[in-house]
This record gives sequence, structure tokens and C-alpha cells, in this order.
Amino acid sequence: MAKTKRRSVLKLAGGAAAASMGGMAAILATGRMPAFAQQRTVHWLKWVDFVPASDALLRKEMLPEAEKALGIKINLETVNGNDLQPRVTAGIQSGAGPDLIMAFNNQTYLYANSVVDLTEIAEAVGKAQGGMYKYARAVCSDGKMFMGMPWAVIGGMIAYRKSWFEEAGAAKFPETWEQYREVGKKLKAKGRPIGQTLGHTFGDAPGFTYPYLWSWGGMEVDPSGKVIMNSKETLDSVKFMQAFWKDAHDEGGLAWDDTNNNRAFLSQTISATLNGASIYIETLRKPTQYMTEKGAPMHTDILHSPLPKGPAGQFGFHLLQSHMLMKYSKNQDPAKEFLKWIHTEKNFEKWFVSQKGFATPCTEKWEGHKVWTDDPVMAPFKVAAKLGQAPGHAGPPNAKAAEALSKYIVTDMYAKAVQGMPAEDAVKWADAELKKIYV
Repeated sequence: MAKTKRRSVLKLAGGAAAASMGGMAAILATGRMPAFAQQRTVHWLKWVDFVPASDALLRKEMLPEAEKALGIKINLETVNGNDLQPRVTAGIQSGAGPDLIMAFNNQTYLYANSVVDLTEIAEAVGKAQGGMYKYARAVCSDGKMFMGMPWAVIGGMIAYRKSWFEEAGAAKFPETWEQYREVGKKLKAKGRPIGQTLGHTFGDAPGFTYPYLWSWGGMEVDPSGKVIMNSKETLDSVKFMQAFWKDAHDEGGLAWDDTNNNRAFLSQTISATLNGASIYIETLRKPTQYMTEKGAPMHTDILHSPLPKGPAGQFGFHLLQSHMLMKYSKNQDPAKEFLKWIHTEKNFEKWFVSQKGFATPCTEKWEGHKVWTDDPVMAPFKVAAKLGQAPGHAGPPNAKAAEALSKYIVTDMYAKAVQGMPAEDAVKWADAELKKIYV
């Protein structure tokens, strides 16, 4: 019995070996590995989208399509936007982590030595889609390489309650900061203050404080990179902000992140806030849940406007998102294949349409898309990518500018001042902090 078993085992083993050799011969002949060995995985880390339908579209439809088309397994992980940068740092330090990671603004400059050059993909997409916006090119490329693949610009506009502003005497949105302050005084007196964060959060705080500074003529540095923060223009902006904050704002906004103002607006405790279009889109999504005090759907009473003008003009700083391919990644080729796939016009359009104008593409072709005419309330966001000013203005958006942004120096200057620090001291503090970076 033992012999029979042994012969059977040997025979089976011999057959398996022959089959294995035959299979290997077939693989060598075709140059292709069997399907189970071809499976490659790409780990993609991005923010939790403020338009939930877009993340649902990716998970349920687009990523399965990509996996089928490319033979790649794509693991999508989403986190709060404020948690992305710590994950980048952890991945670089450990030499392992997500293959593709979403970056905000000029964070790409901070990791230039730790990412793969994506110039070939970026230039191809730009050429096919009407050209890459100057803003996207500036914050994703140092002129030698694309450190991130431009994804989208989240336009920052003031969402405001039309009827409330009319009741306060503003038939249209105020054009200047002085006019905005006067209307804000009346609104706050009625229990409807302006809501604005001055906290350490990636979008709404710098999206407000940087353009505000520039509109007064203040700048962190001049074109040569010399720190010029301590100027009359900056001081004037801080002094005005101190009074503006007290007169017109919800003073609890100091501690807000990028979600608190959304909730405050939707609960009708603030009248206006700098934001992406997510507030408006949420009211469209749930028209019976979000109603005005008069019983009308709230979305019928929301409009959008760029930030007001200052003595030096009108500016905008809009959150630009890109994706970095990390050097430590062992899946660089499939990650590149995926980036090419999702950025083809047919595929990217699906995602873009699901955003309903919350995100503006980084190439000019999309300016003519019907998304912008389908809903006129979204029209102001159409040119966000075209008009965005890079942080570090009037200097280049380099690693030093990115470090200053990451440390919230501009935002903290205003936060310190509205909490009681003399304006002169707040400006001197910011100037000194910037000089530690621009040495």
C-alpha cells in the first residue's frame, strides 16, 4: 500500500513538474505572465471630497473601469485634507506608503527630492486639452520637472445669503472691504455675522488671508525673495482686520477648520463665508432639508462672489490639488498608467461633471463645458484656475513659500492681531518668522 502511494505521488509529482515546465515554456514563448501574476496594485491617497457623489463615483464606477482596462488593482484611501501632509512625511521617512498622494498648493516643492517626475504626462494632458493654466504649472513645476500631476483647482468664492444682504442694504455683493465691513456690521447686529476661519486649516484660512494681504499691497517677499512683510501696506491691512473682525465676524471662527463654516452657514448662523461651492451643492442635494427661515429651499437664496477689492486691487488664492508619485513606490509604472487613464478627456469628464463646478480643471479646454452654463450660480468658479495667484507672491512659489504657507504665518499674523496683539507687533512677528525661512 505504501509503495502504491509512493509511486502515485511520484507520478503525480512528475506530471506536475512536466505541466509546470510546459507552462513555463508557454510563458517564455508569449513573453506574458499568467493573469494571477500580472496583478499590480496602486495605493491612492486623497482627501475626503466635499462633494460626496464624486468619491462614490470613483469607488463604484470609475475605479472598477480602470482596473478592468489596465489590469491594476487600485486601493483608494480618503482622509481629511489636513491629514495628507503628515502622511507624506511618514511615507518618506519610512520609505513605504501610498503610491499616489494628493498634495495641496505648492506643497509639491517641499517634496521635490522624494517624488517622480511627471512632466511627460502633464505636458501630454496640457497639449491635448487646450494648454495648462499658468497657475497650475507654477505650483506643480519648478521649470525642470512636474513634481505633481495637476488635478483640479477648488475655487474659493464668498457664498452669501442674497436676501439677508438685501435686507442690510446691499442689492449686490460689496465691491470693497470698506463696503463689506459696513454691510457686515448690520448683519452681525441682526445675529447674522460673517463666518471666517483664521485657524490652521488647509483651505479657507489661507484662501482668505493671502488675497486679503495682497489686496492691500502687502507681500511676504519681493520678486527677488527679499522679505518685505513689515510694510505700511501690511500694517494697514492688519489694523483694518482688527476692526472688521470685531464689527462683522463670528469671533468663534478663530478655531474653525474647513468644515465648521459649512455647518454654520447651513444652520443659518452666518450670512457669508469664503468657501468652495460645497455649501451650495449640499443645498441642491438636499433641498427639503435646507430651507430658509421663510420656508424656501436655501439654494434659491445663495449666490457667489469673489473677495472684495482692496487699495491694491482684487486677488484670489484658490486651492490647487495635484497628485505626487512617490519615489519609494514600487508601483511607479502602473501608477503612471492610472494617471494617464484618469486624465483622458472621456474619463476625467465623468469626475468633473460629478463635481458640479466645485472643482475647476487645470487645462483651458474645460472653460467651455456646459457645467458652467447649466447653473449660472456656479459661473464665478469657471475661471478660478485662470485667475489664481500662487502663494509667495511676488516671489516664486518655491519651497520657501511652501514652508511659510505650511506654517500659517500669514494667517497667524491676523489671528494674533484680532485676539489683541498690537498690529505693529503682529506684523513684526510675521516678518521675523519669514526671515527665518528666507535666509
